[in-house]
Amino acid sequence: MTNQEKPFSDIAPYDSSEFHEKISHLVKEPGFEHAVKWVLKDIDYADFCNQLLLVKDGNTFQKEIMMPFLELLVAKTTSGLTCNGLKNIDTSKAYTFITNHRDIVLDTSFLNLCFLRSGYPTTEVAIGDNLLIYSWIADLVRLNKSFIVKRNLPRAKALDAAKELSGYIHYAITEKNQSVWIAEREGRSKDSNDKAQDALIKMLGLGGNDGFKQNLMEINILPVSISYEYDPNDYLKAREFLLKKNDPDFKKTQRDDLFAMETGLLQPKGRVHFEIGTPINPFIEATTENDDKNVIAREVCQLVDCQIHAGYKLFPINYVAFDQLLNTNQFSDKYTQEDVLNFNNYISDQINKIDEPNLTDSDRDYLHEMMLTMYANPLKNKITAENKCKNEQNKD
Repeated sequence: MTNQEKPFSDIAPYDSSEFHEKISHLVKEPGFEHAVKWVLKDIDYADFCNQLLLVKDGNTFQKEIMMPFLELLVAKTTSGLTCNGLKNIDTSKAYTFITNHRDIVLDTSFLNLCFLRSGYPTTEVAIGDNLLIYSWIADLVRLNKSFIVKRNLPRAKALDAAKELSGYIHYAITEKNQSVWIAEREGRSKDSNDKAQDALIKMLGLGGNDGFKQNLMEINILPVSISYEYDPNDYLKAREFLLKKNDPDFKKTQRDDLFAMETGLLQPKGRVHFEIGTPINPFIEATTENDDKNVIAREVCQLVDCQIHAGYKLFPINYVAFDQLLNTNQFSDKYTQEDVLNFNNYISDQINKIDEPNLTDSDRDYLHEMMLTMYANPLKNKITAENKCKNEQNKD
């Protein structure tokens, strides 16, 4: 079978028959060499390339190449990576893991590291083609078990692309018995107010050969909540809010995306935690009575939101931000005065990194408010979810 005859060959991860050829091209790319030496400053690049050329498939790539790199990243840029809820995963089954989206690169990388540490199967990863700025990046991610999400297409082509993407996810789950990861929405939630998008759920229901509800159940949706103590990109997100406020037509550049990826990878994140929820098929079956796909999509979004919000791990900064934003002392028992001082210094230092000319006092007040909002929203949503989630899931 030729490459073009393979199912979903233009978006799927590279399989073992393509690996050696693609890696052989990758290691000759100056951009790839520059990126590796920039991140791993003391690396012997020739020896690293020889290791790469021995890799035969995506699972080996993740275990032998990515796992040591990610462990190094955890050691250098976090105060620890933890995971809870692995018992909710049946390793004989494949799942569609849906998470909130904080970091462009590390959300799924750290999730897969949690799986690798525990001997669980890793996931394939959905990645938008807007991030594949160079051809070697596209090759790298497809070597690393990623599949491509086509974005920014005309409406007619967008529907075809959605059908292809959904078809591939169903194929991965049902034919390959391979779990996949996808974010709950297109792009990161800049203010940390995580909400699953109806459009995502509708896309997932396009694949399969049954009704919309049955198609969703076929791919075993399992929500996962991601919590970063500090978001290295917080000040960049606040800057984007400000620039859009001052100019509604503002658009990020490719350079902005590259810098966000670099910042997320290499800057401190504090503690990082993953909370694995439970598969939502029983709740879809029990709660979704309507045949209208719009209604079903909204109800599935609510199920995903409930689990993600309830699963947040909260840190002192979340409580400080909430109290400062709402001018209250509701959660003063959750932090110390030292926590407050450290948080205030942190926010000030982050805002000072924003290199925009002619920032006014009003601009800085707005940036400060947005930073507080980012750290307060997980607490706000968790408060709501802890009751709502129980009610939603006990309807049966």
